[in-house]
Amino acid sequence: VLGHESAGVVEKVGAGVTNVKPGDRVVVAFVTSCGQCDNCVQGKPYLCNNSASLGRNDRLKLNGEPMAQFANMSAFAEYQLVSKNACVPVPDDVPMEVACLVGCSVMTGVGAVTNTAKIPVGSTVAVIGAGGVGLNAIQGAALAGASRIIAVDLLENKLAAAKEFGATDVVDGSKDDAVQTVQQMTGGGVDFAFEAIGLAKTAEQAFGMVKRGGKAVVVGMIPVTQMVTVPGAAFLGEKGIIGSFYGSTRQTHDMPWLMELYRQGRLKIDELITKRWKLDQINEAYDALKNGEVNRSVIIFD
Repeated sequence: VLGHESAGVVEKVGAGVTNVKPGDRVVVAFVTSCGQCDNCVQGKPYLCNNSASLGRNDRLKLNGEPMAQFANMSAFAEYQLVSKNACVPVPDDVPMEVACLVGCSVMTGVGAVTNTAKIPVGSTVAVIGAGGVGLNAIQGAALAGASRIIAVDLLENKLAAAKEFGATDVVDGSKDDAVQTVQQMTGGGVDFAFEAIGLAKTAEQAFGMVKRGGKAVVVGMIPVTQMVTVPGAAFLGEKGIIGSFYGSTRQTHDMPWLMELYRQGRLKIDELITKRWKLDQINEAYDALKNGEVNRSVIIFD
């Protein structure tokens, strides 16, 4: 069962669970952490060394057979069995459809800018891919004080959305050489480029867009069979390329912070939601996603 962005109401808790109780409104993080390994104690639970062993596949059974959970939650279901550490309280004035997006796309996009890259005020930024994660990287860059934010996409509706979320410039990659265009627009490249699609080609483009001393941040999930190739000579200019997982976030810290920004009107999340669907419409929802018709869709359970 797929699905990795969710929010809901706690139905039951196991023995020893004290941080949430039945009736609590919570958003669920898909990252599990032990709290004890070197990465966890250094404040990097998203890189927990024991996350794989924590994501056990024997917790749920169907007709006596184990059922695997996707991303430790399987959100496309009426009920989920999740770790207590994955649950973060949701304020009463934050809609569930907003909270669920904080669970991944908002955390991943904004966090890549503020936590992974830690861009300084006045930075120039390019974002490749204006989908749910890319739009949040764009508004994360705006929140961080970027002086110029260039969005790159192949679809006009995505570029229009990018402007709404804070892009100062847009590049239509279906018509122009995106790397060359960004370099020309900035006189040599941007300080930071964020890849928010998940392809080797776009990761290489992000690296090509940054100037000497700049940094490319790969946020998208590149298929395991694809290799990223960059020119070795570029490293003489101290150009860098790094990955970002879950926006380098800590859910107990970053989820409340992001929901508070939403409550203050400083973070657009309602505007991310292009369509709302029932669970039995999920195939239509996936078709709309594949066709590039939506920023983000949500499944509403009555």
